[in-house]
Amino acid sequence: MTNRANTSRLITVAFLLLALFCGLGCRLAYLHLSPQELGRDILVRRGRVERTIAVSRGRIRGAKGGVLALDVNLKDIIADPHLIMSNACVAEVATNIASILGTDAAEIARKLNRPGRRWAKIGRFVDLDTATQIGDMNMPGVWSEEIRARRYPQGAFMCHVVGFLNHKGVGCSGVEQLMYRFLRGRPGAFEARLDGKQRELYDRRIQDISPREGADVYLTLNQHVQHILEKALDGLVATHKPRAAWAIVQSIPTGEILGMASRPAYDLNKFGQSTKEQRLNRAIGHIYEPGSTLKIVTVAAALAEGLVSLNTSVDCHDGVWSHQGHLLHCHRPHGKIIVGDILKRSCNIGVAKLAVMVGDEKLEKYLRAFGVGSLTGIDLPGEEKGILHPARNWSGISSSRIAIGQGVAVTSMQMLGIMCAVANDGVMIRPYVVKRVVGSGGTLLYEGRPQTLGRVLDKSIARTVLRLLTSVTNDDGTGRRAQVEGYLVAGKTGTAQKPEAGGYSKTKYVASFVGALPADNPQLAIIVVVDEPQPIHTGGRVAAPVFATIARESLRCLGVNTMAKRGTPIFASAP
Repeated sequence: MTNRANTSRLITVAFLLLALFCGLGCRLAYLHLSPQELGRDILVRRGRVERTIAVSRGRIRGAKGGVLALDVNLKDIIADPHLIMSNACVAEVATNIASILGTDAAEIARKLNRPGRRWAKIGRFVDLDTATQIGDMNMPGVWSEEIRARRYPQGAFMCHVVGFLNHKGVGCSGVEQLMYRFLRGRPGAFEARLDGKQRELYDRRIQDISPREGADVYLTLNQHVQHILEKALDGLVATHKPRAAWAIVQSIPTGEILGMASRPAYDLNKFGQSTKEQRLNRAIGHIYEPGSTLKIVTVAAALAEGLVSLNTSVDCHDGVWSHQGHLLHCHRPHGKIIVGDILKRSCNIGVAKLAVMVGDEKLEKYLRAFGVGSLTGIDLPGEEKGILHPARNWSGISSSRIAIGQGVAVTSMQMLGIMCAVANDGVMIRPYVVKRVVGSGGTLLYEGRPQTLGRVLDKSIARTVLRLLTSVTNDDGTGRRAQVEGYLVAGKTGTAQKPEAGGYSKTKYVASFVGALPADNPQLAIIVVVDEPQPIHTGGRVAAPVFATIARESLRCLGVNTMAKRGTPIFASAP
């Protein structure tokens, strides 16, 4: 029995020794017989160090250089829970830190009460002075680590255009997302050999890649115009209590966006506390039925096709017209009206009859030529295309309803593009917000320039339509509150019922005004849109006065010279 047990032990030991020697043999064969490059790589890896050199992201600046976004050096406050618990000073440390950071001591204590943990972040994005104050308290197990963080000096100002970086340093909206590859720069890196004591041999670096700082992005937006825009919207919100409101200011000759704002807004430094509604850039990311502002296209189409003249009379049947078995009303009853007065009076029946004369296919052609149902191509993420169904899918009454801005959806950027095209002698210009990108060495990496998208109207027709739009702001026009003293204003009001299940709401409206000035030498195009204003809801009374405020102050700020040659920028150098 004993011999058998001894024999079993010997066999087991012999088997284990054999397995050990086989393993060693395989390892030796792998190291000596495999390709030399592989073996060398393994050995070198044990005696080398690899490190990444962080760089600052580029800044986002306004048209005149004001900083809107930049990287700053901050610190995170770190603690060793195990050490603090061992010293029985959790409550003391939590109270001290909370008193300096202005945070909840109980929350800090919860992070510290973790037995066995050696690292916990108890303060984020702390400025250097505050971190020094915490360090001066000499609390065992508490220290700080330097980090780079994105900061927005002007908070909510221009928030929907600038956008923000998330906590992982990735651009999530606006210019921060669009120009991320320019702004982030290129981190540096080096790989070096170590001596026997794991010290770097500086003269034996294997590779050394120099870091490249992020490029600065300059916007077309003028900070003074933007301030005017945002202040005007804030006043509108306070007065009319809408669900939302937004506005855009664009240079007609160049397509540059000089101002773009939306309400509600949010603080870029506290983006984590904002809602989806607050972060939405409604100027490009929200679609709505435009109502009467879209009448511009139908009138232009009828004139361009030679179907009517300005003096052609249209019977409006005292404000009630039956078409294809469906009634259409005008907001004010009248009998016959000439084509030249349709926009001035915002006549639903008059423009609907013009749409029927133009025909479905041609009306769709003009709408698409003006950009309805297509992206404008603005250099911002999140733009919507709008809604314009193909004419082949229209019903018998579609053209008469689309003509008055129902059954079609646009963004305010598209609607402003229509006004710009008319004011620019019938030529569409792509809107843009990035003026230039400048590298850390002053190298010009990108430059935004005016880009013509095509002609949608003959010059003579465009100027005729623009002249008709100036009548809208006459004393007897629907847009008289958009008048700006000393300037001729062309524009159009819009009061659109919001669609709902089974038809259109009787209480919810979108009020808007879109216009261009000076009409005799168009330079600025402005649109103001107000979603569900209360209790007044018409574009002429809600949006037009805000348009006038923005236009008047922007023209003064930019130093417009009305004597300049038509079709050329006439902005004086603004600070």
